[in-house]
Amino acid sequence: MSIDLLRELSEVIGVSSQEDAVREIVLRHIQDYVEDIRIDPLGSVLAVKRGTGAVDLRVMAAAHMDEVGMMIMGADADGALRFKAVGGLDARILPGTRVLVGPDQVPGIIQWVPVHLNKSRDTVAIDRLRIDIGATSRDGALKAVKPGQLATFDSTLVELGPTVRGKAFDDRAGCANLIRLVQGDPFPFDLHVAFTVQEEVGLRGAYVAARRFDPDVAVVLETTACHDLPVDDTEPDQTTITRMGAGPAITVRDRTTISDPRLVRFLVQTADAHDIPHQFRSPQFAGGTDAGAIHTSGAGVPAVTVSTPCRYLHAPHAIMHLADWDNHERLLRAAFESLTPAVLNRP
Repeated sequence: MSIDLLRELSEVIGVSSQEDAVREIVLRHIQDYVEDIRIDPLGSVLAVKRGTGAVDLRVMAAAHMDEVGMMIMGADADGALRFKAVGGLDARILPGTRVLVGPDQVPGIIQWVPVHLNKSRDTVAIDRLRIDIGATSRDGALKAVKPGQLATFDSTLVELGPTVRGKAFDDRAGCANLIRLVQGDPFPFDLHVAFTVQEEVGLRGAYVAARRFDPDVAVVLETTACHDLPVDDTEPDQTTITRMGAGPAITVRDRTTISDPRLVRFLVQTADAHDIPHQFRSPQFAGGTDAGAIHTSGAGVPAVTVSTPCRYLHAPHAIMHLADWDNHERLLRAAFESLTPAVLNRP
């Protein structure tokens, strides 16, 4: 079942630069449906899903395997672990959070002053936060965990009726849908798929993958922020990026990309033709995606990002609507089935 695939990908640990466990899952699920599987020097999975040959077009589809987390930098005399953020983390949500540290998944918790003693309640910078693994000395801590090892949130996927809660939906939900697309019927063209690494620290895997594929067009499968909670009682329907339950979000512009308007128009027409709900990702607070690296590769690549809205990204517990996730896959499948070079014609 698709939810089982999503659970498997969400719960595995794969902080940027150490996506090995995610890669193993991806390979296991795609190996019977693709050819020319390669692991590039950075660790991205590259493969080709053969098409029918009806359309002469090199199409790239990408989703990133990595998640945000923490890198251990050392230990204090009392055994508390110092760490740096890997990717975008909000220091305000970290205190009291359960984490798993290193390849042995040592359980820990991010320290915080008890509420009884915290008079100021100011946010503490990440550099001043520590991970408590129960060690009582520096030597004891460093026997269990080494500097350079990675940590991430200790979370499991929970089904909540029409929604699911879990970690790393950014971008394991995109990876899961790319796997679903690969496992389906052939498209009119060969689909060049990239499960990329190190997106959260600078789109690094996508740069390499796009050079390898040299595509004519690219689509990035992502998960994007959803802030549709009330701002105040007088404005209960505020949203700054996307709304959960309103369908996949088509990016027009974000911090690293202006999506190709021909592809945006084509996706909207496809969604309308297939009665697939959709929305546009507001550029107001929209971060970058792998499209930022892909569209400037080679001689230039028309690119667009399509995302599943998700509340509380880069946090221990994100929430995503399963209908949005399913419609994300539906929209991209329908688009790939009808994509031709004519879509890229200029007026």
